[in-house]
Amino acid sequence: MKILTKEEEDAHYATTVKGGLTGGAIGLAVGAVALYGGTRRFQLLRGLTIPMKAYLVSATGTFSAIICADRASRGFELERHPNHAYVDNAARTTEALEAGKTSSERLKDWGRENRYPIVTASWVASMGIALGLVGRNPYLSRAQKLVQARVYAQGLTLAILIATAVLEVGDASRGKGRWETVKILDPDDPEHKHVIEKRIHHEAYEGEDLWRDMVEAEERKIAARKQATAHASHEHPPAKQAKGQENKDQISHESKSAGKVDYAAAAAMEKKTQERQAEKEADARKSAPADGAKVKDRGEY
Repeated sequence: MKILTKEEEDAHYATTVKGGLTGGAIGLAVGAVALYGGTRRFQLLRGLTIPMKAYLVSATGTFSAIICADRASRGFELERHPNHAYVDNAARTTEALEAGKTSSERLKDWGRENRYPIVTASWVASMGIALGLVGRNPYLSRAQKLVQARVYAQGLTLAILIATAVLEVGDASRGKGRWETVKILDPDDPEHKHVIEKRIHHEAYEGEDLWRDMVEAEERKIAARKQATAHASHEHPPAKQAKGQENKDQISHESKSAGKVDYAAAAAMEKKTQERQAEKEADARKSAPADGAKVKDRGEY
């Protein structure tokens, strides 16, 4: 879990230690009572050394302390962060399916899901039963009794393992297991009469499929945005004619601007030409009287 503050870290540590100590005390008590009852009943346990007996009791207490400390830590996390207890779509679908099952179907499902703990528990139980049966034989030594009990326990465990393998093969052939295709009511049907097939995932731990729901929610948001954009563009299409007219007006304005620039340059050039022509005419008028006087003088001579 994520610890945000020093106070929260201290509270988490105290809760975990308290849970571990409580579980350890309960485990030690249960282990001591079980060992005491076993030594009174079985000669094999009475023959164990004191260190071995202490190990059995302490191992039981250690195991119980670890389990209780972990549960206390998780309980603290759920208490401080209730959003972590979010139930995803797969869990809700599984709960709806479980609610409609009979007691026999639930018992079969429980045995299928807890097949390996059942195998372990059956081995321990068969060892205890076999030791109890073999321990009554006074003609066998302690080692012979232990070997005989182990043979019986192994035989029973092998039979349970074979049954477990048969269940595994049956699940694989029926498409069951971590992924399963089931029939459920269509949630989009207002009359709740239409049945659809849905492939669900059985979580190995709580919240395993949380990331799947987050991805699906984000995909739905993206699809909704795309649909809204397409709907808006369909209702308000772009004005192509107006845009074309705008381009035409821009070209006309640029052409007129260019024409104005050319006209101004031509007018300035024409003005300069007229000024030069006027200067030439003025010079010609000034020089005309002088030429006439010279011609007259020549005629008088």
